[in-house]
Amino acid sequence: MKIFQWLQDAVQSIWNDVSRLFQPTDDDYPKSGVQPFEGEPYDDN
Repeated sequence: MKIFQWLQDAVQSIWNDVSRLFQPTDDDYPKSGVQPFEGEPYDDN
């Protein structure tokens, strides 16, 4: 019986991980846009 419980837990875990890949993002990052470059370009020539 422990094998069946272990198998069920493994399948449930994999199912949860795969379903999380395809759900909408829950990121809460600010919308910052493109940041301008304000440094000097590196010239190694």
